[in-house]
Amino acid sequence: MNGQPTLVNKVFRFYYDGFRNMSQWGKKVWLIILIKLFIIFAILKLFFFQDFLRKNYENDNQRSEYVLDQLTKIPRE
Repeated sequence: MNGQPTLVNKVFRFYYDGFRNMSQWGKKVWLIILIKLFIIFAILKLFFFQDFLRKNYENDNQRSEYVLDQLTKIPRE
């Protein structure tokens, strides 16, 4: 390399410097955001979004048939 920073390196340094120089209030807000994202994607998935297909069908062939049937079903009026 010729010593020039790459685009990935520039983007990383931009965010690294921004978070490092962030105020205490901003760091607390980001902590709250990360906690909320963890709750949404980890906790709620475990309890409310269980794997319906894996629980109700034994193999991938049965699962794919069910999905295809649901996607191509003509709704009644």
